[in-house]
Amino acid sequence: MSDSQRFPVAAHTLAYLAHKGAYSREQAVSSSVLAASIPTNPVVIRRMTTQLAKAGLVDTCSGVSGGTWLLRPAEKIPLDQVLHAVHGCAHLGSAPPGADGCPVGQAIPKAVSGAMKAANAAATDTLSRITVADLIRNI
Repeated sequence: MSDSQRFPVAAHTLAYLAHKGAYSREQAVSSSVLAASIPTNPVVIRRMTTQLAKAGLVDTCSGVSGGTWLLRPAEKIPLDQVLHAVHGCAHLGSAPPGADGCPVGQAIPKAVSGAMKAANAAATDTLSRITVADLIRNI
């Protein structure tokens, strides 16, 4: 899965779990059901839920009757934590080095890097104020 897809798939997974009220082992949702909602392969979901479990956002149980459930209310899961958990992509990249001897080429990388750093900080700040519950509020 590409870096740019990790975060949206993780957010979708958590939103689906919240929508289904999956807050305990008895309410666990299988990877095949989650995969059908996205749509993607259940293996992709299992890899994603492993990362989310390491971050303490979900728990999982393997096997025929296995599945995934949330460990805290959707209102307590901000999207910046989801992004961080799956090492997703919300950054603009990095500026390439400029050409030696070119005044623009020597100055622009630092200026562009500063602008991109500010944009990344703004994105992270915005995500910190949006929760999984916000994603499903109008469903």
